[in-house]
Amino acid sequence: MRTQTQLASALAEAREQTDDLFRLVRPTSLYERPIPERHRIVFYLGHLEAFDWNLIGRYALDIRSFQPEFDRLFAFGIDPPPGQLPADQPSDWPSLAEVERYNLRTRDEIDDLLSEVPEQLCHVAIEHRLMHAETFAYILHNLAYEQKVGPQTGPSATPAARPVQQMIEIPEGAARLGRDPAEGFGWDNEFYAHTVEVPAFSIARYKVTNGDYLEFVHAGADAPFFWVERDGRWFCRGMFSETPLPLDCPVYVTHREAEAYAKWRGAKLPTEPQFHRATGDPPVSGNFDFRHWDPIPVNASDGDSGATGPQQMYGNGWEWTSSVFAPFPGFEPFPFYTNYSAPFFDGDHYVLKGASPRTAACFLRPSFRNWFRPEYPYLYATFRLVEF
Repeated sequence: MRTQTQLASALAEAREQTDDLFRLVRPTSLYERPIPERHRIVFYLGHLEAFDWNLIGRYALDIRSFQPEFDRLFAFGIDPPPGQLPADQPSDWPSLAEVERYNLRTRDEIDDLLSEVPEQLCHVAIEHRLMHAETFAYILHNLAYEQKVGPQTGPSATPAARPVQQMIEIPEGAARLGRDPAEGFGWDNEFYAHTVEVPAFSIARYKVTNGDYLEFVHAGADAPFFWVERDGRWFCRGMFSETPLPLDCPVYVTHREAEAYAKWRGAKLPTEPQFHRATGDPPVSGNFDFRHWDPIPVNASDGDSGATGPQQMYGNGWEWTSSVFAPFPGFEPFPFYTNYSAPFFDGDHYVLKGASPRTAACFLRPSFRNWFRPEYPYLYATFRLVEF
């Protein structure tokens, strides 16, 4: 249980996190669409406040809307099937001044009402915003460097050698997935806790690195989305600059690319239960909760440098699994957010576990599940191999 004061403080901190991201976009670029499958940036500027208002003002407290057309316009993001891209124009959206006025009034109204709001809905508002602090970073990453205001970058470091991969044996046993309501807040797809028996398997100590994947590219595979070749040299497109390809950092790839690499190596991607079996007391990378913009080496860790288990199961990049996103036994959609999970139980989204550099610390709870389409290239997703 968290007090209303703690929840109000957490919401204020989440707002500051997303406000900082929008400050990185030059005002003349707020109507750009850096990712073709997503809304223009201006939508996200209004969406976060519209979501809070629709959840708290309208659903929880049934207060009459002061600008219903904006409540509807900014209500929902999009996830169109391949080949069905949005076609709206910048002129179809309100002016920045109108959006900012809506946002300011919405925050004032929400702050006055927050003490009357059920704790669960406060958590939903906070975590929804923090999710967008990550997914908006994906959008921002694809905005041209000259269209954003970033930190000064120093000279690029010489890429280090990739660490030698090792396979770690995991004995057969039970994996606990999900959570129970008594354990605290969770999203609808996290319920309910249950166990799954998992046969013995081996899992890679490290995430697959750029250096590992470069061998696959040399063998004829396409380069990942975040790579670019210039004059025969490979570079990584970071958030604010290009750097020589860091061979010891995790490679960010689609699920399709991860599957193809695993097959090439004679291995597989882990299932969701296998990921849980392998974590144990998971060491983290230190690269989560907005500490860094880009990946760090796969063998960098805040934990015990002598640890012998799989490293960085949390942080430094979400990890693809081979598990299709599906409901747990007893699943019930949230009545106030029925389209959070259920529409994506379509057989075309895969579960990711762990965390990325831009994942808030609250999502490092073991029960949290992320999911994306297998061809979606923009997220900070890596993988590791398993053998049976």
